[in-house]
Amino acid sequence: MIEKKKFQQEQKTVLVGVITPDQTEQQLNEYLDELAFLATTAGVTAVKRFTQKLAHPDSKTFVGKGKLEEIKRYVQAHSDVDLVVFDDELTGSQIQNIEKEIGAKTIDRSDLILDIFASRAKSAQAKTQVELAQYQYILPRLKGMWKHLERQGGGVGTRGPGETEIETDRRIVKNKISLLRKRLAEIDKQSFTQRKERGEFIRVALVGYTNVGKSTLMTLLSKSEVFAENKLFATLDTTTRKVVFEQTPFLLSDTVGFIRKLPHHLVESFKSTLDEVREADILLHVVDISHPQFEEQLKVVTNTLAELGVEEKPTITIFNKMDKYEAEAFDQWLEPEVKKEILIDLKQRWQNELGGNCVFVSAIEKTNFDQLRQTILNNVREMYRIRYPYKAEYFY
Repeated sequence: MIEKKKFQQEQKTVLVGVITPDQTEQQLNEYLDELAFLATTAGVTAVKRFTQKLAHPDSKTFVGKGKLEEIKRYVQAHSDVDLVVFDDELTGSQIQNIEKEIGAKTIDRSDLILDIFASRAKSAQAKTQVELAQYQYILPRLKGMWKHLERQGGGVGTRGPGETEIETDRRIVKNKISLLRKRLAEIDKQSFTQRKERGEFIRVALVGYTNVGKSTLMTLLSKSEVFAENKLFATLDTTTRKVVFEQTPFLLSDTVGFIRKLPHHLVESFKSTLDEVREADILLHVVDISHPQFEEQLKVVTNTLAELGVEEKPTITIFNKMDKYEAEAFDQWLEPEVKKEILIDLKQRWQNELGGNCVFVSAIEKTNFDQLRQTILNNVREMYRIRYPYKAEYFY
């Protein structure tokens, strides 16, 4: 079982990122903004950022000696800072070298995400998936990780599959991974059977970047309470509800949100959860249009869907949080006609780019919700005609 430890009270951290030929300063700042949000989700406050421009990360300490010394001085001068988080993946030896030099616990983005997933996992399937991902993360870092993992006390980065003694070696970890994969395969069989028993209903799946409002939309569309929170990865388990629009039934599923730089082993572990996406007949791609980088988030989700082999599925793009977008994009002195023209241009652009299958809504304000329902209904009915033509006549 995963050994869970509570976060320390008022834990504070510094964030570290590198500007490389493949990553601009603007991109790095965006990634660090997201890393700070991840830290907040984990219950940690980011109080300082360190960045450095390098042709390539240092093989021993990721950042250069001068920058490492700068981080060390800051950590030593601020006794309440007991965690350093790097935006990119570190090797086991890099973690060991950095901790030895700085004297503070060091983790990377993947470790932080795994920690959040460990705290959010509720079902047996999610817990097994997270534990598998944790061991897959640890395996190539065995040399430098065990000293890191054996530390007593709470805090981010310690909620791993820990051992009271440093006795775990590569063979034992591989055996554990094999055991978890078998356990997950058994759970997957049960989940597959449950999906098969749902009958001949059209399946619709909500997908999107994390924290774009999928769960809120799920609540509105299904008229049932679904956990929603302004934090990343509010839920890991897929929620499925039967929904009926104008006597037309279908199954609606909410899925785990995507994110940039999502650890590959985490994607691998959660492939069974993403089966809801693969088996869906229609996808509802939710986008937070109020987010400054919503276009990049849209691309991240589109690329992830392509990796899953579902990019050709019928997709309705839902641009959510229009109320927030208008509040942030328009000042109070802007003439109504000008505002109207800007909104028309915005919507026309995305209608053209997405082939017209998109809707602009506010889940909180329930703005344009009738159009959303009608768009989903039209697509579901069309899918019944294609998939189950002998049933379609009953839904009109």
